[in-house]
Order: sequence, then structure tokens, then C-alpha cells
Amino acid sequence: MIVHQERKRPDAWRVYCQRLKSPWMKPFLALDWIINWMAHYLSRWVLLEVLEYLGTFSILIAVIFYFAESGDRIKQKHYQAWQVINTAQGKGGSGGRIDALQELNADKVPLVGIDLKDAFLQGVNLDHADLSRSEFGSADLRNSSLRAANLSYAGLNTANLRDSDLTRANLTHTELTDVDLSNSNLSGANLSGAHLDRADLRYANLANIKWSAIGSLSAANIYGAKSLPLGFEEWAAKRGAVSIPSDEQWNALEASTTTEHSARPQLKEP
Repeated sequence: MIVHQERKRPDAWRVYCQRLKSPWMKPFLALDWIINWMAHYLSRWVLLEVLEYLGTFSILIAVIFYFAESGDRIKQKHYQAWQVINTAQGKGGSGGRIDALQELNADKVPLVGIDLKDAFLQGVNLDHADLSRSEFGSADLRNSSLRAANLSYAGLNTANLRDSDLTRANLTHTELTDVDLSNSNLSGANLSGAHLDRADLRYANLANIKWSAIGSLSAANIYGAKSLPLGFEEWAAKRGAVSIPSDEQWNALEASTTTEHSARPQLKEP
């Protein structure tokens, strides 16, 4: 804050002119003399000091209102994020949903029941997000981070989660049929009640997964899966899991299984 202090009365013009060293500088010296007189009179004007105090007070009021309205600004930000997500619902591409989802999750907003079918969400970071009962059918989630996310009862059928991080994710009763989890990290994930029919788990990290109550594993491919829990491979094989390196062999096996099933005689209702 400026401290107001009455300025010294300037010298008379004839005294001021004694400073003149060269005739061509006289106009500049005259201007300086006039400005000094103006500053002298203004320094005696108390109104200016009052106006300065009022200016400082207005800044203080603005700061108070800024913090008082922070809640409304956050609500507005969340509203806009939800608007982006809902507008793009059912459409392919990102549509700004990656940033919107990450903003909401950063503010710890639950994302329960959100519809993200067919969305392009490659590289999205939703660590610790509450995504229970959400729908990600056929969504592209490659290279995503879903560490410790709650995906219980979510629909991830045919989604692409290749190279993603699902460390300690809650996948209880999650629909994961035909999902691509190849080379993903599922260490510590809870798969109780999850349906993993035809899931691609090749080269996935399965260390410390909760697997004893997995719902189904028919034709799930665990070839090259890393850190398999003790007894899991035998248990999975009994429930229809396979270990096949190439897509061609795996697809051929699935096709033959489907043909065999369709060739079976169907019981007619009486």
C-alpha cells in the first residue's frame, strides 16, 4: 500500500531554471516543474488516500466472494463434465469423455452406472474410480489405468483392455466375456463371480488374483499368463480354459466347439 506523505513544495520557476545546463532542455525542465507542482497538490488531497483504501477493500471483498463461490464453480465444472459424457453416450470416439471422466474422478465423484459403450478411452486414468454397474461394452480401453477401481457388476463384454493396469481392481460379478486382457496387469484383482468366457488373458499378470469363485472361464485363453497362482491352471482347465498361442488356433477351436454344440440334437418340448 502506498503511504501518503505530503511532498515538499517545489522551488519557484526562476530557482528551478538554475538547473538548466542547455537551452534546448528548457521545455523538458518546464514539464518536470509542472509535474512536481501537480504531485505536490495531489499529495495534500486526502480523497486519493480514501480511494486507495476503498480499492484495497474491494480486492478483499473479491477474494472473499471468490472462495465463497468455489462450491458453485465446482458444481458447474461437474455439470459440464457430465454434459460431455451424456452427449457422447452411445457414440464412438472420445468426444471429450477422457478429460471429463478424469476430472470427475479426480474430484472423487462416483461414476456408478455410467454408459460408455463403444467409447474410445485409450489411455484413460481412472485409478480408484467407482465404476460399479457401468457399461463398457466394446469400448477401447487399451493402455488404461484402473488401479483399485471398483468395476463390480460392470459390463465389459468385448472391451479392449490390452496392456492396461487393473492392479487390485474389484471385478466381482463383472461381465468380461470376449474381453481382451492380453498383457494386462490383474495382480491382486478380485474376480469372484466374474464371467470370463473366451477372455483373452495371454501374457496377463495374474499374481495374487482372487480366483476360487470365478463364475465361468469357458474357452478363456491363459497362454503365457504370468505369476499364475498355485493350482489355478489346473482348476481353470477343468472349467474350459485353454492355453493356445495363436488367434487362428483359438478361433478354430471356438468354431469347432460352436459347431459341435449346434449339431447336438435338441430336445423338443412335449
